[in-house]
Amino acid sequence: MTLKYLIQKEFLQIRRNAFLPRLIIVFPIMVMCVLPWIMNQEVKNIVVDVVDNDRSALSQRLVHDIEASKYFIFNGQKANYEQALQEVQQSLADIILVIPRHYSRDLVAGRQPQVLIAANAVNGTKGAMGSAYLSQIVTSHSNPSVAAIQSRLQTLNLYNKHQNYKLYMIPALLAIVMMLLCGFLPALNIVGEKESGTIEQINVTPVSKWSFILAKLIPYWIIALFVIVVCLLLSWLVYGITCQGPVALVFVLAMLLALFWSSFGLVISNYSDTMQQAIFVMWFFVVMMLLLSGLFTPARSMPDWAYATTYVNPMHYFIDAIRTVFIRGGGLSSILHQLAALAGIGLLMATWAIASYKKNS
Repeated sequence: MTLKYLIQKEFLQIRRNAFLPRLIIVFPIMVMCVLPWIMNQEVKNIVVDVVDNDRSALSQRLVHDIEASKYFIFNGQKANYEQALQEVQQSLADIILVIPRHYSRDLVAGRQPQVLIAANAVNGTKGAMGSAYLSQIVTSHSNPSVAAIQSRLQTLNLYNKHQNYKLYMIPALLAIVMMLLCGFLPALNIVGEKESGTIEQINVTPVSKWSFILAKLIPYWIIALFVIVVCLLLSWLVYGITCQGPVALVFVLAMLLALFWSSFGLVISNYSDTMQQAIFVMWFFVVMMLLLSGLFTPARSMPDWAYATTYVNPMHYFIDAIRTVFIRGGGLSSILHQLAALAGIGLLMATWAIASYKKNS
């Protein structure tokens, strides 16, 4: 019965706060409606300068192939390499293509002309991917046999058949929403009561530590369920994207992640004396766990010492599992390992949250 009134108290505090109810509603809506459009790692809109020293029909056909590509923005033909390089130095162009003299003559004679591709590597990903795209166009244009082979190649996409990057990012955005709402809000909860002095009123009551901490956790688990429902509805209504696997597994994964982040937030709150301290400590761990989770880059691409951190990073297990269920349509047997890891880490963190709360402080 005591737990019931403590939970009621938490919901009353949330409702009386003029900002939190709006944040809980607006934040997932903004994340799901805005971020899938901009969190796209496909490299496009690469500005290309072309220096055509041959001025033949074949060289102009190559130029037109570049113009027609969806990855490039054709910035015009330049008189010489120095003029094109000056535009790269001024950040007006990203890549330079220099077509040599006698380009068409060498092609007709069966020789491979040496085409120069110079990329601005300040943005390494854009420079490398842009050079690769441009090399494919040049190779297929100068070597008809390669073009014929490429035309016969067929790619079979078993998952995400239309190569829609939003389908890949939406499950990851669920992790970000859960992390920020279910992590930061509990972290500021107890600290807020410490600063206002209301925590002292709890300390002099016979309320047990586990009842107090559980009353702090349950409201955020309910908020997590609400947020997941909103995100799944927006994914269907806005993008027409639905979960390919059992939706129940999405909720189970979300609740386990909410268990970890809400418990972790309370642990930080128990050890912090001010909101500023709690925010900075929480932000440090949030950034580290997010960047090391494999959300933006494949985890296997990280150094061995960095990849070793994924074994204790619940974000890594959640993102791996939610993409397996949401995109690939995997079932319970496909994510048992991730479920066990999330449950273990979450329960460990919840135990720490209860043990670290000093009732008589």
